[in-house]
Amino acid sequence: MTVTVPNLDPADIDALGAELDRIRTEVLSELGADDARYIRTVIATQRGLETGGRVALAVSLFPPAWAAGTAMLAAAKILENMEIGHNVLHGQWDWMRDPAIHSTTWEWDFLAPARAWQRTHNHLHHTWTNVVGRDRDLGYTIFRMSGDQRWRPVHLAQPFYNLALAPVFEWGIALYDLEADAVTAGRKTPRAFLRDVAGLAGKAVRQLAKDYLLFPLLAGPSALPCLLGNLAANTTRNVWAHTIIFCGHFPDGVQTFTEEQLDDETRAQWYLRQIQGSANIEGSTLFHILSGNLSHQIEHHLFPDLPSNRYARIAPTVRKLCEKYDLPYATGPLRKQYAATWRRILRYALPGG
Repeated sequence: MTVTVPNLDPADIDALGAELDRIRTEVLSELGADDARYIRTVIATQRGLETGGRVALAVSLFPPAWAAGTAMLAAAKILENMEIGHNVLHGQWDWMRDPAIHSTTWEWDFLAPARAWQRTHNHLHHTWTNVVGRDRDLGYTIFRMSGDQRWRPVHLAQPFYNLALAPVFEWGIALYDLEADAVTAGRKTPRAFLRDVAGLAGKAVRQLAKDYLLFPLLAGPSALPCLLGNLAANTTRNVWAHTIIFCGHFPDGVQTFTEEQLDDETRAQWYLRQIQGSANIEGSTLFHILSGNLSHQIEHHLFPDLPSNRYARIAPTVRKLCEKYDLPYATGPLRKQYAATWRRILRYALPGG
């Protein structure tokens, strides 16, 4: 259902936008050595965990080594995907001018090629957040998450294919980023589609060879448990990423919009749409880091190019602004947001919703 915000006149919206602009300007002016140290520390930790996991899985005929290696590798893949890869590819660390940590050079340990993901996520999703017919991330073209999306009989099965999607989430995102639906709609040429298929195929070969051929072969007698450890680590990362992303975009309270509501949209109105179209997840500092700080989804959607370590600091200010202007600030612990996401998936699986 599309929802509008009553009791906010244009002057209020402009004032809200000015205050959010001020937050962004202040953060940008403060960026420095502490922020650079943060991301370099996270990268060093991730690489240490990956090295430790690979070494342990090389002798994983011993069950304790398999458990430790799989846990370390899963943690490394979660960190690389969420707090590092996602945020580096958003350009959050481009201000450092470090070519090794830059949105134009980073290629992540995830099946979707970085450039294809940047187009569908950074450009399309963050520009048209929750706009029915424009934001392809609203249901990823297969889920019905709003009453303004046309119901089809296949949506009755969406609770089941949501369960199936979680463990193979990186494959789902990679195929989604090909934009096959855009080809049939005439928004993408067949040549561009085939070029993207070739890019995905090349990335898939490299990813599969690394995790399921190279490292198992290097493990010698431990080849099979090493392969299974890599599979378990990738599956864990996929389930975690799916959970965090869905809980930040689809729980109850997250609103959707029609294209007509975007007529002559100002930056302040865009800010307003980001607040209404996102949800936060409450948790510890470690939880926020492992979620890529996407647990601060509202702040991320407001300021997608600000370094992720800053979201926790500005979140209380953003929440106070929402209270000041009587705006909803959707937040809750993971269990609450997860249950609310499932309620939405189940509700819109039915006609009407």
